Amino acid sequence: MPSRSQELADFLKTLRQRCDPASFGFASGSRRRTQGLRREELAQLAGISPTWYTWIEQAREVSMSAAVLDRLASALRMDKMQRGYLFELAGKIDPQPYTPSEELNPLLMQQIVDQIASPAYLLGRYWDVLAWNTAAARLFHNWPRDGSRINLLEYVFFDAMARTLVADWETRSRRLVAEFRAESRSLLDDPQFSLLLQKLEKDEHFHAFWRQHDVLERQGGERLFSHPDEGMLSFQQISFGLEQPGGVKLVMLIPASAG
Repeated sequence: MPSRSQELADFLKTLRQRCDPASFGFASGSRRRTQGLRREELAQLAGISPTWYTWIEQAREVSMSAAVLDRLASALRMDKMQRGYLFELAGKIDPQPYTPSEELNPLLMQQIVDQIASPAYLLGRYWDVLAWNTAAARLFHNWPRDGSRINLLEYVFFDAMARTLVADWETRSRRLVAEFRAESRSLLDDPQFSLLLQKLEKDEHFHAFWRQHDVLERQGGERLFSHPDEGMLSFQQISFGLEQPGGVKLVMLIPASAG
């Protein structure tokens, strides 16, 4: 199994060798014995030491800052996916993170959840509820069916109905914040995330929970609801990540009697 540093070395070497020297302003011809750019040429483009760059391609354990990785990505003209892969291999946070669109076609999103009999909804990167079915609208009592925007955290912390509907609200909401913190680690420099966080921190409970810095994996399990019309309801929550950009998740609540 190759090490992370070896994967990084092989990745950079492969991209370097694919580069056409002429398109980067270097002479090309029969005398050039190196395929693509030379290491020295790439180091020059990235503004780093040729020796140090050679150590990277030799998979030595060298420390690389985000600024250096940024210069290497620019010098090699990486696309967004390549850049993200580079920072992931190096274990660094990209100052210009890739933010793919999380929006499936709205009609398709609605069709997905409408095929499910039990309460179901699609959750986006910022925990916006992108689509929900009739059963979910009924369970959450006042989720409209007119296309209005709903954010799961805003609902839990700012809607008075949620505080009576969700059984053991404080325990559940505390866990939600810990799960959200864990999932949002790549969004810390995202302006939209910052605006959402500012809004959520206006609630004293969210503010206190967020300051605890708990991080938890999002898990399923039993969910209890004290519904105003149907009494106490028990569900098993199951979540699936969809194979598409943006980290969209399908969340289903299966009635306990059907488990």
